[in-house]
Amino acid sequence: MGIKHLHILAIRIGLLLVSLPVAAQYQTQILQPNVKTLRLQYLDHSVLQRPYLVLKDGIIDGSEPDNTLEISFDELSHDLRQYTYSVVHLNGNNMPSDLQSYEYLSGFTTQDITDYEYSINTRQDYTHYRFTFPNEDMQLKASGNYAIKIYEDGNPDKIVAIACFSVVEPRVTIQGKVRADTEIEFNGRYQQIDVDILTTGLSIRDPKEITIVVQQNHRLDNQAVINQPTYMDGNRLRYINRRALIFEGGNEYRHFDSYSTYFAGTGIDRILFDRNDYHAILMPDANRSLSPYISEIDADGQFIINAERTADSDTEAEYMWVHWTLPADQPMLDGLLYVGGDLFMNKMNADNLMQYDADAKCYWLTSLVKQGGHDYQYWFCPKGTKKATLQRIEGSHWETENEYTIYVYYRPFSSRHDYLIGISSIR
Repeated sequence: MGIKHLHILAIRIGLLLVSLPVAAQYQTQILQPNVKTLRLQYLDHSVLQRPYLVLKDGIIDGSEPDNTLEISFDELSHDLRQYTYSVVHLNGNNMPSDLQSYEYLSGFTTQDITDYEYSINTRQDYTHYRFTFPNEDMQLKASGNYAIKIYEDGNPDKIVAIACFSVVEPRVTIQGKVRADTEIEFNGRYQQIDVDILTTGLSIRDPKEITIVVQQNHRLDNQAVINQPTYMDGNRLRYINRRALIFEGGNEYRHFDSYSTYFAGTGIDRILFDRNDYHAILMPDANRSLSPYISEIDADGQFIINAERTADSDTEAEYMWVHWTLPADQPMLDGLLYVGGDLFMNKMNADNLMQYDADAKCYWLTSLVKQGGHDYQYWFCPKGTKKATLQRIEGSHWETENEYTIYVYYRPFSSRHDYLIGISSIR
């Protein structure tokens, strides 16, 4: 299959995104094909991690770089566009809460995005937009989950992207551990999470007022939601030996590094320049389902943007057509195969759905990706489900290093929203 053919098919698949509706349950996503590389980072860029904010003294005003977000994205042209954003408060299930904007925001309810830069000396023209949040015009004053809706031309119905994050007001202590001795098997394919919540100083009438959510590597498809502890021990809520807290161990993420347009980086077979575009042809990947576990360093699905010989990768990095191939003698007729990771916002949709080529006997995907280091995995989603499994292609091992994030929500009697009173990450 030629590069031109792959290029055209990828564009057709990408155009399907235009018609995707905005779900009532919010999640980080891009809704227009001309928008790329949506990122949420701490303003100081000090660490590579999925950021959240901490509510201190009743307000977050954007004065602390390590407690302020920078949201950025690219629009694939040099045509200046008018973008505006608004903020929605969400419950623990990422559905809108009953709070009015004045109850969680101080200042304005909408803001225009005025900080932008044009790309410099790149084959693909793009405009890099960014803004910080909270800021002097919009401050936060309630814990919980949030969605920032970015829309065009002042039209709230013309949403181009949604960026979700959390605000925690620490009121509990979280103790968690990962073990291979699960309710299913011992030292096999799974990992089990045990969680203790210490509620000292918090008046709880009913343990059902507390809900915990556990995410593996920021995935939503396999997250666990539990609203009843196994038992209470004084001020300690214990969530142990729960089937819902058993996760596939999976495998370490695969990785490619497209920092150079001249040399093939890690995971890349070759770099081509064709029809005025750069192409990164990745090494054909192998099915690892029957392979033994090999410890490798990864970023648990995250990515960074960087490019050699540039002063500012945000505006000087190239966009490259990245080509994935996974050899397979036969198509898998009992489900769909996706390329998963933060690169595709941990979603499974037309943007990262792999196609099967019967002539070449392989699955393939082509996607326009900004230069940098990117983690990814192959996710198989069986028919009739929305939960991906890694066992079909990646294999699953209890030794795999994963990031588990525990969210603790509090909904006291008669409350109109969920308070987020604890966040903790364990590996």
